[in-house]
Amino acid sequence: MGSAPDSISAKGWSNPPFDYIVVINNAWKIRPDWSHCIFPEDFPTEKRPKANMKQTLHSAKEYVIAQNHFGGFVYAGGTMAFTAGYWALYTLKPNLIAYIGCDMIYEGSKTHFYGKGKADPLRKDKTLKNLRAKSARLEALALNQGCTIVNLSKRPASNLVYPRQKITDLYHNKKPPSREIRPKKVDLALSKEKYLGYFVEDGRYWKKMKEFDTDEIGKLDEIWLSTVI
Repeated sequence: MGSAPDSISAKGWSNPPFDYIVVINNAWKIRPDWSHCIFPEDFPTEKRPKANMKQTLHSAKEYVIAQNHFGGFVYAGGTMAFTAGYWALYTLKPNLIAYIGCDMIYEGSKTHFYGKGKADPLRKDKTLKNLRAKSARLEALALNQGCTIVNLSKRPASNLVYPRQKITDLYHNKKPPSREIRPKKVDLALSKEKYLGYFVEDGRYWKKMKEFDTDEIGKLDEIWLSTVI
């Protein structure tokens, strides 16, 4: 759960059909029953929630390990919507990830549920040139692990490529839309990642940004966009 304006709709969910509710940054303010809150290491201490006995807080010490397991930040995209997805995939091993409030579309005067906020995914960053491709990569690797990803957003535009699903469908155990990976395309993308060698173990990829070729990342992104049908 992210902080886009439509994430506030989650406030009205009664007994949501999820084992866990993972909230990113300020999204913990939307519902009191979140299970995990994940945020970057520079997220102000005063903005972090106080967890009860059933809740846990997570930051770079944990999510860098998860991100590295799936190839690292340069390939995954250095913004929390994707970082949280990979962390959940690695840590919780779900069969379904449902996004809400993470479309990464920033329009109008109210960009977040709490008002005007920073459009982090749109910052100048070589790993975020193609957000849809980064979302496709996450979906392909999730499907390969037996996990489906859907988008519960009702907003008309999104930088997530995941199929839309209504929360009411999940209450009635309606299966999410069927999606398949193209194994040869996935293998091609992973081989190119290995060839490029843009892996930064400590996660601080921005310190080595000059070493990354924007054109090569763009070619890689195009492959990832073709991996799921």
